[in-house]
Amino acid sequence: MDPDASYRSPLASRYASSAMQENFSARRRALVWRDLWIALAECQRELGLDLKEEQIQALKAARKDLDLARVAELESELRHDVMAHVHAYGEKAPEAKGILHLGATSCFVADGADLILIREALDLLRARLVGVLRHLADFASRYRDLPILGFTHFQPAQPTTVGKRACLWLQDFLMDLEELDSVRERLPFRGVKGTTGTQASFLQLFDGDHAKVRELDRRLTKRLGFARSIPVSGQTYTRKWDCLVLNAVAGVGVSAAKFASDLRLLAHRREMEEPFGKKQIGSSAMPYKRNPMRSERVGALARYLLQLFPNAHQTAASQWLERTLDDSANRRLAIPESFLAADAILILMADISAGLVVYPQVIQQHMDRELPFMATESILMAAVQAGGDRQDLHERIRVHSHEAALRLKTGDGQNDLLERIAGDPAFAAVHGQLEMLVDPLRFVGRAPEQVDEFLKEEVEPRLQELEDVAVPEGRVSV
Repeated sequence: MDPDASYRSPLASRYASSAMQENFSARRRALVWRDLWIALAECQRELGLDLKEEQIQALKAARKDLDLARVAELESELRHDVMAHVHAYGEKAPEAKGILHLGATSCFVADGADLILIREALDLLRARLVGVLRHLADFASRYRDLPILGFTHFQPAQPTTVGKRACLWLQDFLMDLEELDSVRERLPFRGVKGTTGTQASFLQLFDGDHAKVRELDRRLTKRLGFARSIPVSGQTYTRKWDCLVLNAVAGVGVSAAKFASDLRLLAHRREMEEPFGKKQIGSSAMPYKRNPMRSERVGALARYLLQLFPNAHQTAASQWLERTLDDSANRRLAIPESFLAADAILILMADISAGLVVYPQVIQQHMDRELPFMATESILMAAVQAGGDRQDLHERIRVHSHEAALRLKTGDGQNDLLERIAGDPAFAAVHGQLEMLVDPLRFVGRAPEQVDEFLKEEVEPRLQELEDVAVPEGRVSV
């Protein structure tokens, strides 16, 4: 069939990286299954079962000889994906087919592979997130003390700085890194648990030797790079782990969506914007437009990612006793798609955060329109300290402010409050101080110092720990 004649997820065809796609590919999953079978056989032989070294070597030699078309053919006959792979592997290593999958149930490879692929996907996301943190930290430092109008309820409020606002974004992503690291460190292996989690088949293989069954579980878990196996299970590992994993993954979407929404608002105000290519077209009908398409895509992908997260909770909640199969098809979609979406989001985030554009003149123009109102208290206090009557001065500022606001909203859009105050003899004592009294840096509080402290105490130590982390390649497509 022509590949262009069949549906393909846009996450694969347009957005996610080849590395993340490869991690969840059918080939990668099949190879991990074979790794699990090889590791199981090796550990069983080490603990005394009658498995020959030649059989294990045969499995290793045939590991990469993977015929997925043959697997599909067998699955259509057997109606069982794991057994189709068992038979296909046995055909490639006939001398070892008798020891394949010994004592195991399908979830030994299915769940075991899921946990391995999840672990590797977490590592990919973590590395991408480190790149975003580096870019935002540099940006915050560069603009630590550039005053910008702050907003609450999207209404003009006390000024902050561009760098301080960036730290708000940075802090969210730093929390995401902590969550990814935490779930990655705690993620257990399923181990060898058997059909209903009782390890009965392995106990039989080892003639009732409980210590050897426990050692098999411990040894296999260590061999596959996990610190521990799940203490108890049914046939599957508890799907609560999927909830914890996808919670951490979805957190990336939350932080990215907040960032992207903020940037879209700032782009509307022409104060900041995402990078825009020299030949990039913003609109097919309106050539002048510079639509924030990357940020909009971040929002779109994050919305999709956040819809997948509750799915994990619903799946965990609906499991029956030791297992039910209604999780299988669902998890095949929800887990890879969550990681692919987060991967695509972080590729966009790296591109945006590395090329953020700031327009100080526009920022200053907006500040000039609003700051005089915010400075009235400082002007009032300075005039009172110079000997003025507080109540008379307050009334004069009230009148001037309302007249200036009326001109701003219904006249030519200019804020002439300072001119009005400068022309009022009652404020003559502070006329020479007005420019100083409305200096934006007087109104940003400790924002620059907060940037310095946050970067020095929270961000830089973490990034120093991660200085050897290489950010995977990722390309923003249309």
